[in-house]
Amino acid sequence: MIKVGIVGGTGYTGIELLRLLVLHPEVTVSVVTSRSDVGRRVDMLYPSMRGHMDQVFVTPDLDNLKACDVVFFATPNGIAMLLAEELLQLGIKVIDLSADFRIQDPVLWAKWYGQSHACPELISHAVYGLPEINRVLIQEASLVACPGCYPTATQLGFLPLLETGVVDSSSLIADVKSGVSGAGRVAQVTALMSETGESFSAYAVSGHRHLPEITQGLESVANQSVKLTFVPHLTPMVRGIHATLYARLVDESVDLQALFEKYYEEEVFVDVLAPDSYPKTSNVKGSNRCHLAVCRPQGGDQVVVLSVIDNLVKGAAGQAVQNMNLMLGLPEDQGLKLVGLYP
Repeated sequence: MIKVGIVGGTGYTGIELLRLLVLHPEVTVSVVTSRSDVGRRVDMLYPSMRGHMDQVFVTPDLDNLKACDVVFFATPNGIAMLLAEELLQLGIKVIDLSADFRIQDPVLWAKWYGQSHACPELISHAVYGLPEINRVLIQEASLVACPGCYPTATQLGFLPLLETGVVDSSSLIADVKSGVSGAGRVAQVTALMSETGESFSAYAVSGHRHLPEITQGLESVANQSVKLTFVPHLTPMVRGIHATLYARLVDESVDLQALFEKYYEEEVFVDVLAPDSYPKTSNVKGSNRCHLAVCRPQGGDQVVVLSVIDNLVKGAAGQAVQNMNLMLGLPEDQGLKLVGLYP
């Protein structure tokens, strides 16, 4: 059995990793860390784990993690980079769900995340964990940087258009909405039900820290500079990302439906819906799937792509497990054959 450690087991992403990994047929979760709950049984904090595990939370120290084969970091930004190098030296594979290794330029990373990078020499060794474009590299990787939830939904929607060069890469727009769980399991006024319920609002319009990550990913596929306007919104729901993406066609002869269906025909976790179908976040809730729809309003030169994911699964923990499977030579969908919850 593959011995897995989870650093940061008390947040939404951490518990989602536990939910997926305790049922994975090739995995045993041997270590779960939390500085605030050391010594407490995991199933006492999360009764949903009763009957699935009897571990207690331990401190995120090298001594506790050194017997693991794989370590997931479900931590705030700035934590994984403090431990990753020592784990890698021990031959332990590292899968980071924070932003510590996503951006290849450490100066740019410091600008957006407000701190100097602790191990910039490792950044070039990290593989960006979006399997739909980096599957082969992920299979050979020891350090994977899982994409953020906004970047996952946005990139999956734009990739077919940019890789084939059928749209103008200088005028892309991403209008993206997220459920409240995307803010993490922290006490803050903006995440209170009385603040988010019956309300809808944009935020970070002048610049969100996921913007450079998305731009970096799109430029790597387009092989040219990309100009993207990215506007995130907070919606009164718990889970889900809905991205409405806009681009201008430069080749109006293209069959967009056929383009998307061909591009994703081998992807088990990306589903291109039939023409005139519109994806809903509720249809992917609890699953590792992305639902896409592509439209051309009034037959003009404007393309509209609709992309939905569960931010805690395909946008975080599920994609991390997908990466683990690839890194370890397991079937990519093992432990992830999840049907979305309905209603």
